[in-house]
Amino acid sequence: MSKQVLIIDDDKELSGLLLEYLTSEQIHCEQAFDGETGLSYCKQKPYDLILLDIMMPGIDGLETLKQLRRFSKVPVLMLTARGEDYDKILGLELGADDYLPKPFNHRELLARVKAILRRFEYAQEEKKSNIQKAGNLVMNHNTHAVHIDGDSVELTGTEYQFLSFLLENFGNLVSKDELSKEILGRRIVQYDRSIDVHISNLRKKLKPESDLEIKTIRGSGYRLVTKETPES
Repeated sequence: MSKQVLIIDDDKELSGLLLEYLTSEQIHCEQAFDGETGLSYCKQKPYDLILLDIMMPGIDGLETLKQLRRFSKVPVLMLTARGEDYDKILGLELGADDYLPKPFNHRELLARVKAILRRFEYAQEEKKSNIQKAGNLVMNHNTHAVHIDGDSVELTGTEYQFLSFLLENFGNLVSKDELSKEILGRRIVQYDRSIDVHISNLRKKLKPESDLEIKTIRGSGYRLVTKETPES
């Protein structure tokens, strides 16, 4: 079954090119030229991925994302013409799964799109009937639900995958490059703070009720451990 992608971008020429390019790769696309329309479409049907521009009239991409996350966990790839790190970081903090600055090479866009679709499909298909537990935290891969002491923890799809990967490697060091390749589908590049922001979001959502914590190993990566685990 063809994947369903929604392009939300007021640049009709670029949006049309993206639609044509992705359609040629057997990815079904629909278009919305403003945030309000995009949100309306998302409430009417499920999509596998949203390509969301930041700079739009009316409500911009960041506000659109903020409202989208109130009712949907659909993966979001932010598209931005701005070079400032602030927009990228804020987008990730609001629940974006990745970002791609404009102008971009269409092959890179396709690689990002396929990587996101592939990892979410894997999360849905390959981990069926699995349950991961550590301390008072439970991840149910049947429902993609996370609970701490029975209370639900709302995570984005990417945050969920970061937590699952850290749980699979519980107690062991996981490098940033390993996380980037495994979860984001690409090698980490200099000054890319995507991993840091996703981990920061996870920490905020797990504290203070969780028995677990994500420790930063300076210059190396992260370890998921119980709070009683001493520094090594």
